[in-house]
Amino acid sequence: MGLLSEGGYPYAAGEGGEWCDHLVRGLGQHDFELYALSRSARQEDSGWHALPGNVRRVRAAPLWGGPAPGSVGSAHGSYGREQRRRFAGHFGDLAAAITLPGDQAYRFADGLHGLADLARDEGGLAAALRSELALRALETACRAPGAHRAAYSTKVADLLVVSGFLERALRPLSLDWYGSADGDRGLAGVDLCHATSAGPAALPGLLAKRFFGTPLLVTEYEVHLREYYLAGTETLSLPVRTLLSAFHRRLAAQVYAEAALITAGDGQARRWQERCGADRARLRTIHPGMDATLYEAVGEGDLNDTAAGPAGGPALVWAGGDVEPHLWEALAAMRTAEPGVRLRVLGRPPASGSVPEGVSYGPAGGPEDYAAGDVVVLSGAADGFPTALAEAMFCGRATVSPDAGAVREVIGGTGLVVPAQDPRALAEACLALLREPERRARLGAAARARALELFTVEQNVSAFGALYLEVLSRAPVQHAAPDPSVPFSHAAGTQQPLSVSPRAASPTWAGRP
Repeated sequence: MGLLSEGGYPYAAGEGGEWCDHLVRGLGQHDFELYALSRSARQEDSGWHALPGNVRRVRAAPLWGGPAPGSVGSAHGSYGREQRRRFAGHFGDLAAAITLPGDQAYRFADGLHGLADLARDEGGLAAALRSELALRALETACRAPGAHRAAYSTKVADLLVVSGFLERALRPLSLDWYGSADGDRGLAGVDLCHATSAGPAALPGLLAKRFFGTPLLVTEYEVHLREYYLAGTETLSLPVRTLLSAFHRRLAAQVYAEAALITAGDGQARRWQERCGADRARLRTIHPGMDATLYEAVGEGDLNDTAAGPAGGPALVWAGGDVEPHLWEALAAMRTAEPGVRLRVLGRPPASGSVPEGVSYGPAGGPEDYAAGDVVVLSGAADGFPTALAEAMFCGRATVSPDAGAVREVIGGTGLVVPAQDPRALAEACLALLREPERRARLGAAARARALELFTVEQNVSAFGALYLEVLSRAPVQHAAPDPSVPFSHAAGTQQPLSVSPRAASPTWAGRP
């Protein structure tokens, strides 16, 4: 399995390292090769996770800094006339696809595939993507009839920024990960590519599919295109933001179109993927996996005592984010009705200002933090998978959460849901659970059972193992001499039919020919 990442595993300071590590360790029957794109020197300096024995090797390349030394057009020097003509045509198609509105998927695909072929033939694209030829192609696309209005106002400085970004984003096209003369097969030797996003991390998978027919699986626990939109690019000019957003959008759509299957961590991410072009028939939901053993002492040992609650009176725990103003209003209303109510906030205290009576702060260190409360309250806006909510469920705690994001999908019917930013509804829901210890205990037990069914590492690994076999059964491994011991080494229907002799073709009944 070729695991493709950008800014993540196996780097210790990467995103998604924990779930990738669980996946690789949990699928010990598979060999893995890691193809990692780093985002900064600091990330590279952080080192790697301790890798298990089924990781055969790691190939890494940077998506930061300038082009590699000596990359003057190609591995063999500057492009000749024919190579420049090919580059101008393919890069012009890609540039047109990100400046023209409407359905330009075919043009983006043609440009991307053409550049990939050129990089493979000539040894690289780095200098060409930062050359005057690339700038002229970008400028021509921006000035073309029908181009996006913001593209018309591009300046030379804008074109330099965009070309520099494209050179970094398209570096996977120029890497030596696709086989070399010294016998290193690279991605030609893997049976399936698994990309951890639909951004540049998936580009090696697209090339492996184009060159070798290798199937591609894409997993996004944070949708790459959505994260780009939320990253904050206000410091860039409007033309630059327009072109870069279009590139990310076209790339995500291309990855979704060519992936055999696409997975998301929850329904909200899945809807984003569908809006960005993913085919609903190829979408799957695989919830993140958490280590359930970390919560056994609280979740199992304390379930019978949940009705009694922690010593010291009714207690709430606020988890999953910074305190929001409406919480203080809700707390004031609760303390008016129940003066003994206490609130434990998992987070840093404010740098200035007084802390209301009955409120204490503490770092979120582990399951014992959830055990300090009768009821766990999730913070107001749930972007992405609400990990803190799942942790509270593992601990057998009844929860009160805002009606946002994937909250309803996660809790099912095991907790209370209130309108977001509504202090009155929040106070009423918390008081209802604080006053009904038996109901609280029932909800907590149901929440833990649901978490154990849906959100464990074992569930996550098992689901991906099944997907690997599903994808390989449709696109079998490409071996010149398939090993009969390898499952799905032949596609259904590719076996030679059995030869049947005329005598064997004539069945007999009761001893008669």
